[in-house]
Amino acid sequence: MIHRSPLHVIPLAALLILAVSACQPVSAASDALPAPTVDAPKTTAHGEQVAVLAGGCFWGIEAVFEHVKGVHQVVAGYSGGDADTAHYDEVSEGDTGHAESVQVRYDPAEVSYGTLLQVFFSVALDPTELNRQGPDSGTQYRSVIFYGNAEQKRIASSYIAQLTAAKSFPAPIVTQVVPLKAFYPAEAYHQHYFSEHPGNPYIVINDAPKVAQLKRLFPALYQPDRQVVEVQLH
Repeated sequence: MIHRSPLHVIPLAALLILAVSACQPVSAASDALPAPTVDAPKTTAHGEQVAVLAGGCFWGIEAVFEHVKGVHQVVAGYSGGDADTAHYDEVSEGDTGHAESVQVRYDPAEVSYGTLLQVFFSVALDPTELNRQGPDSGTQYRSVIFYGNAEQKRIASSYIAQLTAAKSFPAPIVTQVVPLKAFYPAEAYHQHYFSEHPGNPYIVINDAPKVAQLKRLFPALYQPDRQVVEVQLH
């Protein structure tokens, strides 16, 4: 397990190891995964819906979805455990039940839940890695779709079955599909970490390639850096 902090300095030898093991999706090197055959119907009225996803370090997952058109806000946080353990130092021990997660607030008139999952599996993670992503290991880095309602559960489960049947990955998908109990925002210094610390070696090696992959595979969905919505932490 690598315990990350804003002031963490990584030696050159460690950087080389991270470069080799950096978490990259293994689905398709040149093409995005197919769109879900089961998805929410597109709405005409603008509004806001919420998706909660986990797949390794939340810095990279947050960065990917902050660059998706139709997404209005992304919050890094914790889900799967209790409120009293939703703190980075405790979650990093790997025994709280929490996964580093992101809460994605999006407009269903602009982007569908299924499209968010298509981006998630195509760009944001390797869904065949169990309790780890790249250089990070532990249950807090597991891959999870936390569904908020029956429709999200149906879309997520159907999409995993679709990708499995198509043999989109060389190994079984281990992403969990579980009900969302609660989402707890992470500490302020974790929010928008990609945009605030673009030169951090961990970001450069592990997360910048994901955003570049999003731009390459989904040019119509990609949006450049924009002013982020501040997260109100209590």
